[in-house]
Amino acid sequence: MVKKKVSPINSYKLENGDLRYEFPAYLGVDPLTGKQKRTKRRGFKTRKEAELALARIKLAVANGTYQQERPETYHEIYNLWVKQYEKTVEESTFVKTTGIFKNHILPAMGAYKIEKIHVDVCQMHVDEWAAKLKKFRMVKAYAAKVLNFAIKRGYIQTNPFAHVDMPATACKKTIVNDEDEAENFYTREQLIEFLSCLGQESNYKAYALFRLLAFSGMRKGEALALTWNDLDFSTMQLRISKALARGKANQLYVKSTKTGLARTIDMDDKTLAILNVWKKKQKQDYLKLGFNTLQPKQLIFSNEHNEYMQPTKTRKWILHVQKKFNLGTITTHGLRHTHCSLLFEAGVSLKQVQDRLGHSDVQTTMNIYTHVTKKAKEEAILKFANYIEM
Repeated sequence: MVKKKVSPINSYKLENGDLRYEFPAYLGVDPLTGKQKRTKRRGFKTRKEAELALARIKLAVANGTYQQERPETYHEIYNLWVKQYEKTVEESTFVKTTGIFKNHILPAMGAYKIEKIHVDVCQMHVDEWAAKLKKFRMVKAYAAKVLNFAIKRGYIQTNPFAHVDMPATACKKTIVNDEDEAENFYTREQLIEFLSCLGQESNYKAYALFRLLAFSGMRKGEALALTWNDLDFSTMQLRISKALARGKANQLYVKSTKTGLARTIDMDDKTLAILNVWKKKQKQDYLKLGFNTLQPKQLIFSNEHNEYMQPTKTRKWILHVQKKFNLGTITTHGLRHTHCSLLFEAGVSLKQVQDRLGHSDVQTTMNIYTHVTKKAKEEAILKFANYIEM
């Protein structure tokens, strides 16, 4: 009895119930690696279409004329680019970048044929991003990276994004909780009031954390990654060498600082005293929960399971105090700007502020300084007007 030959062509159903066909195919041996090459094709509407496609591939392989299909769409090029990009950045950066593509770039450009993308198309999308996104320049830069990758691979010759006209300003929407707002800071008097109100609450961990942020200028992620062996009470110094970040599957992990560099900063007596009180209180509170916090690598600020604290927790804490005591609204990151502005007010040099805050570029420090002095001038004239009003 002759055995019936099994067809490599299989059927499958789409979500809407439509039937499609697919098949695997042998492509021969890769001369570079000596390994067998295989491919899979799908999406054929009839079995006959699939059979013809398979026959063409087999014939081309047999004749030595088969050429691997080139990526055709922006999304297909992105899939190749993102594999290489992942190897070059921190996990948290990779997650943020892929989020930008998922939310803004791929929905707009993913289906475009790569060779059909021209300047007018790119200009249209840049204008759209500028109308709704504050950081549209960053979105444009990422979108352009994929086309630069396509140039390197020989799929296209030029990058049309290089020829777009950038809108002068981004959207004018007010973003209340934008943690990058340069005027997101307290004055000296406002900070004193904020910490005073916070001290009246029963949440000493929040009090210690916000005091540390305001008097060190460190980033929130850096503070949440601190362990007690990073703090030297005898020398009154704090070493900042890592930061808490969010990676794949929304998991928290510790990475290097934003600049990749560690720094050691001096701390004041009162902040250290508050942290020392918190260390003793932490020992008592967590012992009741079954945790020994006397380990050298014990987190200074951890959750009730003695694990990394969710970064969003600080927003809940700060909003609670601001609302309860009718205080001015700033974000947790605003305490970093507050520290920066008060350093300038105290006469600390630009270079010293840059080093203390861990800015890789002095321009970042200068940008905050510019906004701080602008705000101070506005407040000065208001005070003068109120004082002289008759």
